[in-house]
Amino acid sequence: MTKNIILTHQEIEHKIKRIAYQIYETFIDEEEIVIAGIKNSGYTFATKIAAALEKISDLKIILCAVEIDKNNPASPIITSLTKEQYENKGLILVDDVLNSGTTLVYGVRHFLDVPLKKFKTAVLVDRNHKKYPVKADFKGISLSTSLQEHVQVVFEGNEDYAYLS
Repeated sequence: MTKNIILTHQEIEHKIKRIAYQIYETFIDEEEIVIAGIKNSGYTFATKIAAALEKISDLKIILCAVEIDKNNPASPIITSLTKEQYENKGLILVDDVLNSGTTLVYGVRHFLDVPLKKFKTAVLVDRNHKKYPVKADFKGISLSTSLQEHVQVVFEGNEDYAYLS
């Protein structure tokens, strides 16, 4: 199995910064927002976006870890915040890769149980193979791949990269 690097560490840093600016522009009228990252890599990506946002804005950022069983996404979703903590706030649901859209659509459904001011989604890589009508409002890169190919994002300190195998 060969690894074809599709994003280097520097490119990922650039994408994070651009997404942070887009989020800031979208939520400029808010005092605080919730960035909800789907564990594991999605949450890591969310923390990086939050750090970039803190450098460029005065938004109060609340991080939320979202646990979705990717093998059984219909099972109950666990979040590190209570529903009252994100109610009537702007929220961005973050994942590393948007494959079929299954994980993201079940995550969206979970957060729709509570009234939100504004709700957006962000991914680093959008693979364009959706079986659900879900889209990423903020994305680092769109990539058309075959169904046999696999996109993996690796977050290792200052050696982040994404590859196609």
